[in-house]
Amino acid sequence: MKQIRILLPGGAGLVGQNLVARLKAQGYDNLVVLDKFLENLDILRQTHPDVTAVYADLAKPGGWEHYFEGADVVVMLQAQIGAPTIEPFIRNNIVSTRNVLAAIKQYDVPYTVHISSSVVNSVAKDFYTDTKREQEEIVLASGIECVVLRPTLMFGWFDRKHLGWLSRFMQRVPIFPIPGNGKYMRQPLYVGDFCNVIISCIGSRIKGSAYNISGLEQIDYIDIIRQIKHATKARCAVIKIPYRLFYVLLKIYALFSKNPPFTSDQLKALTAGDEFEVIDWPGIFGIRPTPFGKAMDETFNDPTYSHIALKF
Repeated sequence: MKQIRILLPGGAGLVGQNLVARLKAQGYDNLVVLDKFLENLDILRQTHPDVTAVYADLAKPGGWEHYFEGADVVVMLQAQIGAPTIEPFIRNNIVSTRNVLAAIKQYDVPYTVHISSSVVNSVAKDFYTDTKREQEEIVLASGIECVVLRPTLMFGWFDRKHLGWLSRFMQRVPIFPIPGNGKYMRQPLYVGDFCNVIISCIGSRIKGSAYNISGLEQIDYIDIIRQIKHATKARCAVIKIPYRLFYVLLKIYALFSKNPPFTSDQLKALTAGDEFEVIDWPGIFGIRPTPFGKAMDETFNDPTYSHIALKF
């Protein structure tokens, strides 16, 4: 089983980098990563030189399709998370998905794990949410043998956005702003636990359903920020500022950055008030979940991976 060929389209991102580390730790050694982000591919190559890491723009044909030949499992990870316009979302969430599915069918790959998102059940409406919904619908309608996993907001090693960016921002500023009262309930999911769910799927070949993999602990945004400050020993002061002012500051920042780490759409999603279904995924997949405080400590204080951050 450990010699099976596992293909990871979009595998140089947060989940992919963590998944490679955990697959290798469990003895899987025939791994192929396809990604178009050269800097993050280089990080993967430096961290795991024994893994086949291939530059590939999955939104267009380019010879990368032949890597699907002989694959036993595909874990579909490619996704556009943030951008100020819709075009990158269409390319990387829709077009690339159709191309990957075509390759899966062409080479008759027997099993696929598709990484969707909890936002498909969200009340939010933005480029990411809309294209992730469509992406999941395309996968489910394709007829391939697959399971669909819908994680909530994730954090962990290699995090370049979300909590990882917030932790680095904390180290650079004397004051850390919180929008409004900061009482926005989140269900953060430790990416290490999520990777173990994926590995469980690879072993069991569970299929035919979509599973909501939500963080088991409900935590307010402001308390997450305080946990990050504690774990990283940051010295900044955490202060609350009016929501509208925070929104305007994000809009201004976006004028000077083509790829802002936190957008006004993400602020709207943060404050949308979503509460995602919590199922017994630890029981279904045989996973022992990591308590939030311990996961935060592992994220920011692991001697091997905590110092490595992916690029935007």
